Amino acid sequence: MTETDVKNPEGSATDAVPADAVTFDPAENAKAMVGHHYRVEDFYEVGREKVREYARAVQDYHPAHWSEDAAKGLGYDGLLAPLTFISLVGIIAQNRLFSEIVRGYDLSQIMQTDQVLQFHRPIQVGDRLVCDVYLDSFRQVAGSDLIVTKNIVSDQHDELVMTTYTTLVARSGGEVDEQWMDSVREVVMHGVAS
Repeated sequence: MTETDVKNPEGSATDAVPADAVTFDPAENAKAMVGHHYRVEDFYEVGREKVREYARAVQDYHPAHWSEDAAKGLGYDGLLAPLTFISLVGIIAQNRLFSEIVRGYDLSQIMQTDQVLQFHRPIQVGDRLVCDVYLDSFRQVAGSDLIVTKNIVSDQHDELVMTTYTTLVARSGGEVDEQWMDSVREVVMHGVAS
């Protein structure tokens, strides 16, 4: 890493700072990282009470989320997780993406705009889920950066459980556009008292 001197307003040199700190461009970095892959270091073990807690939070009262007998009646050994349960794993999996790979974005200016879930089998209690994360694509549209991630989720037997594609819109640099933030709040908080 090279260093460069930065002048303060009075014209005297300040402490040397890394050159990439002055010229780092989050969008160029993200574009260069397309195709990057990592595996989350640890597995996520699906617990019975976590499935029930999540089902309660999303108001999904299908009996297979609450009763082992109901799940067994469908041919499974344990409770089945609600379809969107994978979001818990996704949050963990993508933390590293934004702290190490796609750096430089203000997380308050990133919004999920689309998600595709390909179910290969239900998530069930006892699964130990492992996630492989890929930066699938990047492009710039109308002053925003569109970042697509691909997550491949498998179980402790290396059997495919789910493949997800998540599209995020981000802004790098500049001030927060208050009109944009108001729109985000309206979408995110629709029907929820703040």
